[in-house]
Amino acid sequence: MQSPVAYDRQGDIALVRIDSPPVNALSLAVRQGLSACLNRAMQERETGLRALVLLGAGRGFIAGADIAEFGAPPQPPHLPDLCDEIEALPLLVVAAMHCMALGGGLEVALAADYRIGHPDLKLGLPEVHLGLIPGAGGTQRLPRLVGAEQAVHMIATGRPAGAEAALKLGLLDRIAEGAPDAFGLSFAQELVAQDAALRPAGALPPPDPIDWAATRESLRQKARGQISPLAGVDAVEAAATLPIADGLKKEGEIFAELIETDQCKALIHAFFGERAVGQLPALKDVSPRPCTSLGIVGGGTMGAGIATAALLAGLSVTLLEASTDKAETARDRIESNLRAALSRGKLTQGRFDEILQGALTLSTQYDAFAEVDLVIEAAFEDMEVKRAIFAELDRSCKPGCILATNTSYLDVNEIAAATSRPADVLGLHFFSPAHIMKLLEVVVADATALDVTATGFALGRKLGKICVRAGVCDGFIGNRILAHYRDALGHLVLDGASPFDIDTALTDFGLAMGPHAAADLAGLDIGWATRKRKAPHRHPQERIPTYIDRLCEQGHFGQKTGKGYYIYPAGQRRGTPNPDIMQLIEAERAERQITPRDFTGQEIVQRYMCAMVNEAAKVVGDGTARRPLDVDMTLLFGYGFPRYRGGPMKWADLQGLPRVLEEIERFAKEDAWFWEPAPLLTQLVAEGRTFEDLNKAAA
Repeated sequence: MQSPVAYDRQGDIALVRIDSPPVNALSLAVRQGLSACLNRAMQERETGLRALVLLGAGRGFIAGADIAEFGAPPQPPHLPDLCDEIEALPLLVVAAMHCMALGGGLEVALAADYRIGHPDLKLGLPEVHLGLIPGAGGTQRLPRLVGAEQAVHMIATGRPAGAEAALKLGLLDRIAEGAPDAFGLSFAQELVAQDAALRPAGALPPPDPIDWAATRESLRQKARGQISPLAGVDAVEAAATLPIADGLKKEGEIFAELIETDQCKALIHAFFGERAVGQLPALKDVSPRPCTSLGIVGGGTMGAGIATAALLAGLSVTLLEASTDKAETARDRIESNLRAALSRGKLTQGRFDEILQGALTLSTQYDAFAEVDLVIEAAFEDMEVKRAIFAELDRSCKPGCILATNTSYLDVNEIAAATSRPADVLGLHFFSPAHIMKLLEVVVADATALDVTATGFALGRKLGKICVRAGVCDGFIGNRILAHYRDALGHLVLDGASPFDIDTALTDFGLAMGPHAAADLAGLDIGWATRKRKAPHRHPQERIPTYIDRLCEQGHFGQKTGKGYYIYPAGQRRGTPNPDIMQLIEAERAERQITPRDFTGQEIVQRYMCAMVNEAAKVVGDGTARRPLDVDMTLLFGYGFPRYRGGPMKWADLQGLPRVLEEIERFAKEDAWFWEPAPLLTQLVAEGRTFEDLNKAAA
């Protein structure tokens, strides 16, 4: 088998080219090839070899570790040893980089004496996103080159630096246009001609110290419980206080500790899940329909957000509103979204002008959809409204046009029945703001054709979304589970916890926002409408708080009205607890004759998570979600679940399913109907299996 690493000597310089598509990951074969090239270079010193140029073929320099080896026992040569060998080589070593040098790829470059890069180069150490720190010398060599503060920033955030920024930091020595073999060889020839000195980063002076305590405190607040960013600070501090050999040893010890943590296991699960969730065996050989033009019904916050996402992705959009005034208001919303994207550098001024002048069309007539490829309805969440819209779409749209509903809860089968083409109907449930949120639930109705489903996934990918397949039920995957764990929180409030205690406990757990603050942000009227819709069909034993409905009846819907669970002064997003809430809660407790009790933060988290896992197991068990990882990705990308927990199903596996079931059975002694254990969870415990076993079986 041919090595993915080639050695090409040109006079007194050797080019070592890594060619391991698609991204030159540091697989065992690549490491073996690099080791062989280093050994050959050492031997050829005797015949006048002066320098070595490391470069990558194809799409970039080196993208990092080989994900196929994650979880497997590491095999020699180990990357830390290779980097040490590169640094110790008694030859000039130049890293000639293009496109990307990430993770272990940047660590290889840091072990070189000199670094040159193409203007498009991105250099980064993203290990923090896997719950780790760089483990091949990155935490020790980088600070010696760029200083402790910049090293902490790169290691603790995982954010890459562009070529210009890297040059200013001292991470790059030069920027050059062209191919890496050409500019790498030229730079090496120049260095040899100058008789340039070897310049190993490990031999540089340690970085100056920074305020380590203040740095940790700042990161602690941002990390919301994730431990790897703070471990990165520990490693960089070792670089500032220990000799290089001891610092490398300390780095290795920290890395070894982190890789055994639940957070690392959860983040690796999230990494793989994000890539696996959109891969459906049923769609393997199915071609999506052409889709270059979209129609959108409704220009409110959701419709305008979907339109913005489509326009940014290069699609043409026709947006329908009930009147010219409403259409212009929708245009203003879209323009505001696009201006924000312009200010963030997401599009150019020229593209901004093109979109508003040609890619966006406004209309008040359904006939404007006559030639579009796919229409997304984003109207009010009412079945009769949606059925009427779909009847009009059925009349107006060309054969083969896909008709999609953005409903959050309603029955897509019933919506499809309003048309003569149910095979062309599916749900595309976006999350608000639709041009920013990553999740898209692709809801497959009973009659939805496979190529229609494939088109939904293809469109989602074009819009930059994480697409999850969902079956039809009230709320699909995410909102169905949300309704259940919100009911569990409602029970906690009735029984003695305050909404504010709950928000504190769950943000301490890692949520970006407490569930009551999040409800204020989304609008309390949404949940109120859902509760009224479900009221006639409630089970007699269902226990639903009414205190928040009393607040809604007074016209208070959260941030948009300035008052909800929290009070929001004009123009402010962060609120203070609304004292009226506790009065309403206490009145309801008295009416229900409930004697409140205290709940610890841990008790709150346990009930919240057990309710989530139990309902999620039912969602998987009845086929609404195909795999447990589909649930995990839905919660991670749509509901602010902390990535370092991996998602509710991964959390449950890490807790141990027997322990989770035991807790649910304990809670069932208080409320047998609500806490009825999911049959799938009971079955897995009886069989000694996990949710991850189901993921593997479905792969």
